[in-house]
Amino acid sequence: MSRVYNFSAGPAMLPQAVLAQAQREMLDWHGSGMSIMEMSHRGEEFTSVAQQAEADLREVMGIPDNYKILFMQGGASSQFAMIPMNLLRGKRCADYINTGDWSQKAIAEAQRYCDVNIAASTEEGGFTTAPSQEQLNLTPDAAYMHYIPNETIRGVEFDYIPDTGNVPLVADMSSNILSRPVDVSKFSMIYAGAQKNIGPAGLTVVIIREDMLGEVMDCTPSMFNYKIMADNDSMYNTPPTYGLYLAGLVFAWLKAQGGLKAMAAINQRKAEKLYTAIDNDPFYANPVETKYRSWMNVPFTLANDALDATFLTEAKTQGLVTLKGHRLVGGMRASIYNAMPEEGVDALVGFMADFSKRHG
Repeated sequence: MSRVYNFSAGPAMLPQAVLAQAQREMLDWHGSGMSIMEMSHRGEEFTSVAQQAEADLREVMGIPDNYKILFMQGGASSQFAMIPMNLLRGKRCADYINTGDWSQKAIAEAQRYCDVNIAASTEEGGFTTAPSQEQLNLTPDAAYMHYIPNETIRGVEFDYIPDTGNVPLVADMSSNILSRPVDVSKFSMIYAGAQKNIGPAGLTVVIIREDMLGEVMDCTPSMFNYKIMADNDSMYNTPPTYGLYLAGLVFAWLKAQGGLKAMAAINQRKAEKLYTAIDNDPFYANPVETKYRSWMNVPFTLANDALDATFLTEAKTQGLVTLKGHRLVGGMRASIYNAMPEEGVDALVGFMADFSKRHG
């Protein structure tokens, strides 16, 4: 069987070693005579899986002891409503930074529950940059400030962590979590959908400081209450057990690669190769301000968009798939998360050079 290089923005590639281990353990997990999918989530076997996954994530990210790790469902988009329900804590206003399409979705949902102050927006410039710290118009008594460090669709990534003073900082890290070290202590809450750098779709990870728990809006369903989930070790109901198992394998794989410092070096190298190929060939272009280019999601256009379909068809014959850009922006997009090997980026760069030579 020949594996392709899958540049999908999500669901995305998983490490091949993780898939191979899951394959070996599919019918019989560790001599239990059962698949992990068949186990009770409250049984001793699966409890050990969940506890190890949490311990490995805490270790690999350096998560302090006063933070809870929750394994939830509903994707990152469900968090858009859960955040104001849990974090307004009697206040009426929250700050949001608008740097793209996912920011806009988060803002629209939050506006159902509170007054949203747009602390900064890059919409006027077509979402090709991120605001600097000096450009942030923050509310001193806001309940929290929300931003998306990496916008998957436009390929824009902050190169700094905003300073919000005493206002809790909340980040949707769905598309760049685990790609490099991050100082978790600077955030009151980090959340991420799994299907990019963590595991398969269906699992959502929430990392939240303990003092943020326990003061929810009256309308908050029990399943949306972070404290209830924390008090029940994410087992208030049946969690997505197979997704959690696979995430645990990914966390262990990251440790085996040398942790997030090692991954950062690889990811930076992959991104630099691809951006260099784009910048050095007039046949290709990337609209994002260089300082704020994403390591994870690299959009680019061809000089002649009439060749887009040809590019995608020829790329597929070379085992380079899912390169079509998001429907909102068109063009191409190569998502190069942790599981994308450097050889995959090299293959894409080589194909792009050949395509440009033949069609440019």
